[in-house]
Amino acid sequence: MAAPTTAAPLSRGRRITVWVLVVGATLLAIISILTTWVNRQMLDNTAWNKATTQVIQDPQVQSALATYAINELYTNVNVGQALSDRLPPSLKALGPPLAGALEAPATEGVKRLLERPRVQALFIKASTAAHQKLINVLENKTGYGISTGNGVVTLDLHTMLVEIGTELGLPSSALDKLPTDMGKVTLMKSDQLSAAQDGVQAVRVLSVWLLVGVLFLYGLAIYLARGARRATLRNAGFGLVIVGLIILVLRTLLGNYITDALASPGYNIATHHLWLIGTSILGQIGGATLLYGIIVVAGAVFAGPTSLAVRARQALAPTLNERQGIVWGAVGFIYLLAILWGGTHALRTWWGILLLAALIAIGLVALRKQTLAEFPPEAGAIEKSEPPAPPAPPAPPAPAAEAAG
Repeated sequence: MAAPTTAAPLSRGRRITVWVLVVGATLLAIISILTTWVNRQMLDNTAWNKATTQVIQDPQVQSALATYAINELYTNVNVGQALSDRLPPSLKALGPPLAGALEAPATEGVKRLLERPRVQALFIKASTAAHQKLINVLENKTGYGISTGNGVVTLDLHTMLVEIGTELGLPSSALDKLPTDMGKVTLMKSDQLSAAQDGVQAVRVLSVWLLVGVLFLYGLAIYLARGARRATLRNAGFGLVIVGLIILVLRTLLGNYITDALASPGYNIATHHLWLIGTSILGQIGGATLLYGIIVVAGAVFAGPTSLAVRARQALAPTLNERQGIVWGAVGFIYLLAILWGGTHALRTWWGILLLAALIAIGLVALRKQTLAEFPPEAGAIEKSEPPAPPAPPAPPAPAAEAAG
């Protein structure tokens, strides 16, 4: 085994610079993840449509939406009068009591209606249309028949409520009198337009370049830490672990706050489910960052001076040094399995797939370089092909006559 070389210690100024870069990259990573989540989930039509489908299929959300639909119908339609109009003259007085008695069963009926694909499609259509309009307004796309409506964007559930009323047996004459703004939920008002547009433009830019900045700062810190690059790589890995934990904890704390402080009475569970669905990509990114950080730390420890790490590298050295085809083939197979699994959001994006491939390649090349320096294949070959020769036998004693002469 080759003797390890001792590098010159870093100067105080360089150590401070390396730490500033690592800490700065870690803080920047938190902002990068948040902007990526907003861009990939809140501003992406495909992700929004997928989340909307999950929302309307969630039993808790269906229950909350059924309660909301019945409240809207009872508020805007005189259900007692509508029932009286359909009863015989002698029973018309039973209309209002029947309306009150049927409110709870009607809510359960609406919940069953919301389980039907046709009614779910109405909700998804309304949500998708509202989201598309919101994005168009935020990106200032007012052409092609799109109007900002003075910056007011609404989620229009009017058609779905009329459909539910029809399924419940309410007469069309009563449904025709429903206010046109019934079931409309305001998503954004005009006084929020300018700030929201600026925010979207910033998110679009930051979601791309902040990730580049994080990787650049970590890479620069490792480059400057000559003689202490393994320790700096380990610190960067710990930084990613901390970022992942912060994101996961932040998601939980914000979800609890929104559920407890902002949800309307009776809608706490549904609001919590909405938050979990709406932040699913954020949770995936946080979990992936935590996992990547653990892998980086493990890699740095594996390349370290501990006796266990040295023995592990010595066991792998013959294969790493002399059978590169087997190593790259095995690593490539595992990499393809990870891509097919797609367990994290990054593994389902082109940049995440390329980034992971680059990191694996760099790590494998660095590991082989280290094993070549520590356990050169030539030394191993000499030791195996030329075993040490046995000691020579002692010379026989000289005859007595020769000794006397």
